[in-house]
Amino acid sequence: MSDSGSARGGGGPPGPPNVLFFFTDDQRFDTIAALGNKDIITPNLDALVAGGTTFTHAHIMGGSCGAVCMPSRAMLMSGRTLFRIEEQGQNIPPEHVMMPEAFRDAGYATFGTGKWHNGTQAYARAFSHGAKIFFGGMNDHWNVPAADFNPAGDYPQERRRCYKGRHSSDLFSDEAVRFLFDYEDDKPFFMYVSYMAPHDPRETHKRFHEMYDPRKIPLPESFMSEHPFDNGELVIRDEKLAGFPRTPEEIRRHIAEYYAMITHVDVAIGRVLLVLSESRHADNTIVVFAGDNGLAVGRHGLMGKQNLYDHSVRVPLIFSGPGIPEGRKSEAFCYLLDIFPTLCDLTGVGIPDSVEGRSLVPAMRDGDRRIRETLLLAYKWIHRGVRDERYKLIEYLVDGKRTTQLFDLLDDPNELKNLAGDPGLSGMVGHLRHELVRWRDELGDSDEFWRGYDENA
Repeated sequence: MSDSGSARGGGGPPGPPNVLFFFTDDQRFDTIAALGNKDIITPNLDALVAGGTTFTHAHIMGGSCGAVCMPSRAMLMSGRTLFRIEEQGQNIPPEHVMMPEAFRDAGYATFGTGKWHNGTQAYARAFSHGAKIFFGGMNDHWNVPAADFNPAGDYPQERRRCYKGRHSSDLFSDEAVRFLFDYEDDKPFFMYVSYMAPHDPRETHKRFHEMYDPRKIPLPESFMSEHPFDNGELVIRDEKLAGFPRTPEEIRRHIAEYYAMITHVDVAIGRVLLVLSESRHADNTIVVFAGDNGLAVGRHGLMGKQNLYDHSVRVPLIFSGPGIPEGRKSEAFCYLLDIFPTLCDLTGVGIPDSVEGRSLVPAMRDGDRRIRETLLLAYKWIHRGVRDERYKLIEYLVDGKRTTQLFDLLDDPNELKNLAGDPGLSGMVGHLRHELVRWRDELGDSDEFWRGYDENA
């Protein structure tokens, strides 16, 4: 089901629309107040939800390494699937045309600030403008080692300097605001503002922490003191952020800190949106908000994103701007890699042949339109999953041991009751295993997970 929505703005002024793309780090799909989380404060994201179209079932395809955000961002930027990016996304090769690169080639000024986790050469190809670029995965938010923009595309380590005492969310929003203030060219622009928040360490201004009392934070329904079996990644870095076994008090503290960082980044985004609203570009700019992956923070006894539960693979995705229906929510299955062709479709920029994603514009125009019947999910060589509109199958292969989970997501959205052993659902298990194999063959998944895999076992 979906809201009917209404189109905004009557088309706006002539000329191709600009794009302002906000991207956060480790922000789960259910961390926006307007989407049902009554415990978090996100007024600016709420306004985007009200003024645009939200895809409530946006996912990452998964990760090929523990640093899930690196392949996630490579898929976003290239529009390619997980098994067709190179070097786990550490570098994006020239034959994989990137989203800002396509806009730059189409005559857009392209600006990038914040986190870039996919190689300096790729960044240089993509952007004609930029500032405060963080080439890395994570860092102390109050001491960000950032590079100034170099038109020559040279970003040696020694030319990066630390910005002590300025929080990363403020640092990057300041540069986005400056670009909007200073930009006077007649060319349309593509802005990519990529935050490090709410990735740990969960540090922010005191006033945001004071908004959340850990004692009043409810535990998630899927809180567990430990994961029910060995998923192969129980002692990875993210999982060591909390003690073993997990305790309610510690998880409440982590959630409070997580929410505080999200509220801070919401305020930082609001500053940029305010400047945009007061500029000549206000009525001709598409705004996109998304996150690179989710995060467990105590769910299923886990802390990180190295798993295939919804809390780690579902992400927020909102489009707002000229021609985009307001107040609409689409349940269409989509991936972050679909953003690239969607923005091309909305702006008239040609979609490069290297892009594998699908445009979401049909689902924007028709709230009941579907893009895919099923989704493939994968993590390294140890987890594979597939879901349809009701059921999700997850298969684990850890040290030669195979474990199967089947969840009815309509009756059990928190993925608590494993139905894989239910005789009445053996046909569904077989059907989804067959679908998993179909996805494997279609996408060229040749990981060692499949060695000896028997879909009939």
